[in-house]
Amino acid sequence: MTSAASARSRSFWAWGYEDKFPDDAARRALAEQVSAVLGVACMPRALPSFSNLRLPVPRVGAPASLAALASVDPRDRALHTYGRSYRDVVRAFRLDFATAPDLVLAPRTDDDVADALAWAEEEKVCIVPFGGGTSVVGGVECPLPSGFRGVASLDLTAMDRVLAVDAVSRAALVQAGATGPVLEEQLAAHGLTLRHFPQSFELSTVGGWIATRAGGHYATLLTHIDDFVESIRMVTPRGVWESRRLPASGAGPSPDRLALGSEGILGVITQAWLRVVPRPRFRASVSVYYATFAEGAEACRAIAQAGLYPSNCRLLDAREALLHGVPSDGKNVLLLAFESADHPLAPWMERALALATAHGGACSSPPVYADEGETARANETATSWRRAFFDAPYLQSALVTLGVLADTFETACTWDKFPALHKQVKRAVLDALGRECGGGVVTCRFTHVYPDGPAPYYTFVGAAREGHELEQWAAIKKAASDALSACGATITHHHAVGRTHRPWYDRERPDPFALALRAAKKAVDPMAVLNPGVLVDP
Repeated sequence: MTSAASARSRSFWAWGYEDKFPDDAARRALAEQVSAVLGVACMPRALPSFSNLRLPVPRVGAPASLAALASVDPRDRALHTYGRSYRDVVRAFRLDFATAPDLVLAPRTDDDVADALAWAEEEKVCIVPFGGGTSVVGGVECPLPSGFRGVASLDLTAMDRVLAVDAVSRAALVQAGATGPVLEEQLAAHGLTLRHFPQSFELSTVGGWIATRAGGHYATLLTHIDDFVESIRMVTPRGVWESRRLPASGAGPSPDRLALGSEGILGVITQAWLRVVPRPRFRASVSVYYATFAEGAEACRAIAQAGLYPSNCRLLDAREALLHGVPSDGKNVLLLAFESADHPLAPWMERALALATAHGGACSSPPVYADEGETARANETATSWRRAFFDAPYLQSALVTLGVLADTFETACTWDKFPALHKQVKRAVLDALGRECGGGVVTCRFTHVYPDGPAPYYTFVGAAREGHELEQWAAIKKAASDALSACGATITHHHAVGRTHRPWYDRERPDPFALALRAAKKAVDPMAVLNPGVLVDP
């Protein structure tokens, strides 16, 4: 079942497209680099072959009324089994597809979605909405719950059109299955852009962004997809849920706020009006270096609280910069950038740079300013970071083939809590790496910053023991998550809850809200066919 947007072949086990996966020479070079960092010999392992994959026999099949939308092709079922977390990639690398869906449905209209939900209720089949399959929290894998006969993956990627553009109000009506590149290509024809670039941009979809409250391009102000949503249309087992299109409203609790982050448990998001902007013309960027991460953090706080709203304000510790090939000369580096479709940016950049240097930062070169139509000069450090940022998921999959345990987790906290949180989280993860892997590396960067706090994003790397990778990962993940919870931080800033984060999400949310969420689930999905096990128990 090929996306309407692309005929490129997706890897059935690893992140992304097969033609972008590192070749044998690249994996050998990577093995040498990682071996030097970890002090453990890493060797490339043979890649899995689809011809050796054996899937469970489907437990249910589609009725004649849905046959045109359905596939039981083994490759389709394999591609819809997992997201792309470390745990997912390890199991797929082992050719363990025990939880594969019984079939894949590819609706093309809202009516198709409604028909699929009606069939699922009647036949006791779980429905898992599926966009790009990029979940890193177990959001699209559905082990068969008690009382159900089967699982169907509902792939929305055939619904990928920009249906309307309101140039006056600067909004676009977009179908939920549009991936980042497909959306941007269609908006570009109107001179517009959403400017929402999560790390999963090339594969993830509008519906997935909304369902998981994805974080995107902007490091300040407009940080989540929430900020771009004007209206959402969602098909539920009890009818269509569609909010009125408005710039803002004070009319009771917002239906969009409940749909945002609902992770496919209340309905299937099919369309949304999104706020768009003219494509940027003016850009400014600079890299600022710090002797300590703490100095860089204080600079980020000052910039965030100054109301300057840079598009990029990402702080990388020295090891994080090294992992991503960002030139830093062993220092911590702040990537600072502004963009605008309306005006030159020198005053904003000058003030931000003054704040950055007042907190101990130093620049090796002055800011780079670019105006569309001129020959744009590139900030080498920022360019290296951007390239590494989008290639990182491919790198993680490659590391699995070398016997390396590499994963990330992210959070958000208030500024007053960050120093203690940073110390406690790093200690907890390093201790766990010591116990499970004999040592390892923990790095940190800020992905987003707010006037009241940062969103730290951690990477941990260690040597995996063949056959025990999942147990090692689970122990380290638990140590990290327990530390975040103990420090009063959130279990996720933008990766969502899924099944992986459920224990800590249950602790984080107020009990009365949990009751309200269960009641909403029961009201619109009384048979609990939609993504059971996510956010609330079915």
